[in-house]
Amino acid sequence: MKITQCDKRNLTMLTDLYQLTMINGYYQCGLSDRIAVFDLFYRGNGGYSYAVAAGLEQAVEYINNLHFSEEDLGYLRSLGIFPENFLNKLRNFRFTGDIKAVPEGTVIFPYEPILTVKAPIFEAQLIETALLTIINHQTLIATTAARLCACTNAQILEFGLRRAQGADAGVYGARAAYIGGCRSTSNVLAGQMFDIAVKGTHSHSWVMTFPTELEAFEKYAEIYPDVCLLLVDTYDTLKSGVPNAIKVFDKLKAAGHKPIGIRLDSGDLAYLSREARKMLDAAGHSDCLIFASNDIDENVLLALNSQDAKIDVYGIGTKLITSFSNASLGGVYKLCAIEENGALTAKIKVSDSPEKTTNPGVKKIVRIYRKGMAAADLMCLEEEQIDLSSPLTIFHPEQTYKRMTFTDYTVKELMVPVFEKGRQVYKLPSLREIGEYHDAAKAEFFPEYKRVVNTQYYKVDLSERLWNLKTELLRQAHDVG
Repeated sequence: MKITQCDKRNLTMLTDLYQLTMINGYYQCGLSDRIAVFDLFYRGNGGYSYAVAAGLEQAVEYINNLHFSEEDLGYLRSLGIFPENFLNKLRNFRFTGDIKAVPEGTVIFPYEPILTVKAPIFEAQLIETALLTIINHQTLIATTAARLCACTNAQILEFGLRRAQGADAGVYGARAAYIGGCRSTSNVLAGQMFDIAVKGTHSHSWVMTFPTELEAFEKYAEIYPDVCLLLVDTYDTLKSGVPNAIKVFDKLKAAGHKPIGIRLDSGDLAYLSREARKMLDAAGHSDCLIFASNDIDENVLLALNSQDAKIDVYGIGTKLITSFSNASLGGVYKLCAIEENGALTAKIKVSDSPEKTTNPGVKKIVRIYRKGMAAADLMCLEEEQIDLSSPLTIFHPEQTYKRMTFTDYTVKELMVPVFEKGRQVYKLPSLREIGEYHDAAKAEFFPEYKRVVNTQYYKVDLSERLWNLKTELLRQAHDVG
């Protein structure tokens, strides 16, 4: 059963103060109804070369529940910086704009819009912070999960609640990890809320509570005969843990039950798993699985693979739920167009740091396929159409001599309408459907684009019209400077 009570919180006040001071400024200057377009994307500099979009469902729920309560208005009044006419404006606040986004589970790349907001600037500005914290966090964890899954053919379970940076991070991190490929969790609340399979076994304290390890195993098997998974490293993995587990498994099988397997949580996992596999097989338990945990990350997974570890399932906690190898997605929310004289005018942010210079205008993302596999992405202006009957030439946005022409190809637009005029028009898929969508989307990419070491650069180019627009706006900015 799925529950959503925790998702229905009013998070309107989940914002930075400067969003409120800005929208008050727009209001006092008579600019609050001006239509603006913002892109939410991640830069990727120093971070992930690709990402897995996640968090859209919670973003939709946030937008649908936007409103200022009297308690909220009272608190803002107490700050002494907002006039009553502004507080009265907030009293009737509702989102009335449009939102497009890539579906959750989509593989995306730096600078591609994950989500685009088109709304009066009074509304579009306010929602920046909440959208970033929702999308950034879940996309980060989904991406970390996908990278871990790319390192091994074994299953990976999400076991991070106790190490998560707060309860919400644990719950929504488990959801995001599911999207990225970790289809089970130890987190019972996440299992209840999102219908994720919950998994787990006993701890070392269970074994230490009984006079002997064997008695601890026997009692656990007696209580859970059909889901018996035994932790075998409390004392000595190979001399007592595995032999005692085998004794218990023999009794279970004799009684008509099927034990699940053993879990290793310390030591040389490659060596111990190989030896444990031999012992289990020799005892007639070749169908028992070997689970492993213990601060596992991408590097450990690759190393264990290279050492022929016999591990069927990994339980990963800290390094997954905290995205230990990459602390932040680096997502940003940037103005790309604003209404001037009744029409949208493209805007660009220019920086001495090239990665901080934005792509202007209202855009869409087109994924180009060749023989069913993703070959490149093209960021286009919203109104552009691609003629599939003609060759399509793309070029690197900086090293423009690097070009590629497609003659036999198909394309797919990645972004879908989510809100139109403040009304939700997108039917939210179930988490199971999102996971299936991600699996299919990931399969469209060759392995070299998904590996975590020496990842191959995937082409993300600008259409000629968008490139020309960006070049012209950069020239104008330089002339003004």
